[in-house]
Order: sequence, then structure tokens, then C-alpha cells
Amino acid sequence: MSEQTNETQPSDVMEFIGDLGSLVEVQPEATVSRTVMQVEGANVVLFSFDKGQELSEHTAAMPVLVQCLEGHLKITGGGKTVDLVPGGILHFPTRLPHAVYAEEASKMMLIMMRR
Repeated sequence: MSEQTNETQPSDVMEFIGDLGSLVEVQPEATVSRTVMQVEGANVVLFSFDKGQELSEHTAAMPVLVQCLEGHLKITGGGKTVDLVPGGILHFPTRLPHAVYAEEASKMMLIMMRR
């Protein structure tokens, strides 16, 4: 791997995170969020939810992808509710009202796609 110099532009650097789940911890009776990456075209935000915690209905100003890293989330949007568990991924278009409920202690990755 080559050494980064002052001449290297941010778009010339590959970004890597080896273990997303270790970057956010479940806190008792809380929902926690942490931005872990801001790159060209996207921001990556990790969330942790204790069992029973939720994000009430809201919208996003950009399209998003949601992936469950650990646990079990119920996500409602566009008149549907899905069970999101590790291995599943979900897409929300811009401004679609949606909500998240943690059936059990869970961790989630949100990718906000900038245009």
C-alpha cells in the first residue's frame, strides 16, 4: 500500500471499515447514532437500539439504504411493515415516511445517498 502524500485528494483515497458493529454499542433504554463515514456520494450512520426503542415516523431528504447488523427491527414505510434482520437490506426513496422499532437489542447501518 502506498503512503499518502499532501498531494493526494480525498477522492483518491479508499475508505475501509473492517467491523461496523464494533463502532456502536447498545445503551440501556436508548437509541444511539454515530456517523462513521462521509465519502463522495454517501454518508454512513450506525444506530443502536435497546429492545423497545424506536425512531418515530420521519422522512429523509435523500434516498437511503438500511441494513440490520445485529438483532431484529420492524420497519414501517409506505403502508408496509417488514422484519429486518441481519442479511436483509431496505431502500427508502426520498421523503417516504418511515419508522423503526427494535424488537430486540439491535444495530443498524444507514447509508444516506447524496446526489
